[in-house]
Amino acid sequence: MKQPVGDAMGEVSALRYDTAPERRQSILDTVEGAGFVSVTELTRRLGVSDMTVRRDLRKLARDGRVRIVHGGVSALRPALHSPEFTGRAEEHAEGKQAIGEAAARALDSRATVAIDAGTTTYAAMQALPPDFVGTVVTHSVPVMQLALTRGLARVVGLGGELLPSSQAFVGPRTVEATNGLRVDTLLLGAAAVDKHGIYVSTDNERPTKLALMGIAERIVLLVDASKFTTSAPVLLCGWDAITGVVSDAPPPPAMARRLAELPEGVRVVG
Repeated sequence: MKQPVGDAMGEVSALRYDTAPERRQSILDTVEGAGFVSVTELTRRLGVSDMTVRRDLRKLARDGRVRIVHGGVSALRPALHSPEFTGRAEEHAEGKQAIGEAAARALDSRATVAIDAGTTTYAAMQALPPDFVGTVVTHSVPVMQLALTRGLARVVGLGGELLPSSQAFVGPRTVEATNGLRVDTLLLGAAAVDKHGIYVSTDNERPTKLALMGIAERIVLLVDASKFTTSAPVLLCGWDAITGVVSDAPPPPAMARRLAELPEGVRVVG
């Protein structure tokens, strides 16, 4: 009997076993839970080819179930994510995805990791492998939500006042919730960086980030290339507080010289 022809072995298997409806429902569940998911993440989760995923996405988009954007797919309704968060996730999506994957690969499968609020750090949460059995500490609602869908072994959520723009808990109660905690690694986000240090957009973000930094053995800053040319008003810290940086592009020369002095330097991916 002649075998069906597909673009890859994963696609042939999917056609043979007629799993397309279940696969598309899995895509819908993931997108509705996360707000935005990259094509690479869906390929990894489903175990099929890139072309198969893209064909499924086109079908779902034609049916009015999802919206295809650069680098992946977003929900028509942002679920628990704010439109602002979902919009930021779509910006520089491929770079953030590469950064997140590199940061996740560097973690031990049993690590205790703090994940800061933000779309680049969220990409690291998306990239945690299925065999990750460690602990995630976070004040980010999207990270908590994704942890539930991923079924991680343990999640420690830091409560407080919800900041709608970042979809994260902040304030004195959030800071207090870090008391007595210790993490191996903090994956830190930022609004902007320059040769002087790391910046955030608002004062109310700063205490929570500093509290997370205070409980971490190592602090890895995750920033896409746009952060090298963006400005933000609030200085979070200088470079002496950072262990290493992961980005999708080399920093400007003046900044590169300073970052080369970090214990783990700069890792450029993508």
